[in-house]
Amino acid sequence: MTAATDLRRPLILSIAGNGLTHTFADDNSPSHHVLTINDHVGFSQSGIRINQDSTSVPDDLSRMEENPYAILGSDGFAAPGSSTVDPFRNQTPKIQGVYEWVKMVVCVPIALVRLVLFGLCLLIGYVATKFALYGWKDKQNPMPRWRCRVIYVNRFSYQSRKQAVNEIKRKASGNRYPRVLLFPEGTTTNGRQLISFQLGAFLPGYPIQPVVIRYPHLHFDQSWGHIALATLMFRMFMQFHNFMEVEYLPVISPSKHFKESPARFAERTGRAMASALNVVQTYHSFADYALLSKAVEAGHENLSPFMVEMAQVQKLYHLSSSEAVDFLERFLAMNPDSSGCVQYQDFIRVLRLKHSRLSENIFGFVDANKNGVITFKEFLVGSIHILKLPLFQRACDVTFIESDENKDHYVSLSEFGGSISPMIPDLATSEIQALFELFDNDGDGKISKDDFNTCLRRNPLLIAHFNHHFMHKVLDAETSKEEMV
Repeated sequence: MTAATDLRRPLILSIAGNGLTHTFADDNSPSHHVLTINDHVGFSQSGIRINQDSTSVPDDLSRMEENPYAILGSDGFAAPGSSTVDPFRNQTPKIQGVYEWVKMVVCVPIALVRLVLFGLCLLIGYVATKFALYGWKDKQNPMPRWRCRVIYVNRFSYQSRKQAVNEIKRKASGNRYPRVLLFPEGTTTNGRQLISFQLGAFLPGYPIQPVVIRYPHLHFDQSWGHIALATLMFRMFMQFHNFMEVEYLPVISPSKHFKESPARFAERTGRAMASALNVVQTYHSFADYALLSKAVEAGHENLSPFMVEMAQVQKLYHLSSSEAVDFLERFLAMNPDSSGCVQYQDFIRVLRLKHSRLSENIFGFVDANKNGVITFKEFLVGSIHILKLPLFQRACDVTFIESDENKDHYVSLSEFGGSISPMIPDLATSEIQALFELFDNDGDGKISKDDFNTCLRRNPLLIAHFNHHFMHKVLDAETSKEEMV
């Protein structure tokens, strides 16, 4: 066969959507072979039509079946490896051994004396404060914040954190205030590891005086980890003695030779403190402790699977602590087993999915290790991976516009059912209703754009149900909504 150009058609046609069409003619046959190549960013489709009969070769569709998010530009993800240590685990959470029980019986009178002295000290402090403030007009708040000299901060508020940094800088820059004492880890650990530092102490760029504290012990670990505060205090009262060592390290100053970032400054300081303690520094952060606390509330005893070394995840995906806690709440609703793993049926139950090929592919996408179950780290990183894709928000916009058939800026139940049915055929009315209620955040019987976007941001994996809406669209940051529809 020799290829000849069909003079009735150009060799290359300019087709909307960056498509290229080549026409070849066979000398021995009047038929034409048309090869269409769709060159979309993030999506390509090949089709071959012979003698006006269309025979598609769904290379990308088959790839999308295996990876339902390929159309958004995702090639899958790899969940970062988990640490083998738990920096929040107390080594002696329970009373064990004959010696400990005998010691507690012997220490009962000593504990009572200690308790009386402890209460007496509090009473003296209270009386001294009342006497010092005698005649003060502000009786409702005798210890206002400005007198306490405590820098208050809401961990989950960006504005509060910003104000705290400014206050640290103000008090550290002058001689009117004593030195500012900060706890860079933001929480307590068992002292066997050093977790990632918060950057508040390093943003002002002033010299740092590192101080490390050790709690040496033989029989009772005094660290406040997986143990209630009341239990910890009771156990401390029942010891013959409790030790604490404080070591002041050399002052560490920001580099004078080049402008050092706060993260780099914190890293140097953390390395010096970890070396002094002879421990390793992990990527755990206060956010991991927040996740741990949420898992404790849910009644889980094995807590390690729910910590993901959030400092590393936040660095990669710019994830906030509150977002991570929200994802954990949904994961806990999937009823993870004692090892922290979730099965397929529980996964689709919470996301209100029907058993289908698409649901299996979504589960398989999240199951990065391909072992038939998913961990919280896989669920978190997989969800955030989809959420942070550059085309995700564009896909949400296109989906809502095309689902809103009446163009009244709301999606009704019938419109919603028609929107998802191409990807999940044979849905029962009750199944459509259950998924509709997941999107209808305010429960008014219709889905607004805010409802739609909020649900998909909380459950980004669900965007795969609407792939058919933007399969043939050009999704990029430069495309306007009018061009997409």
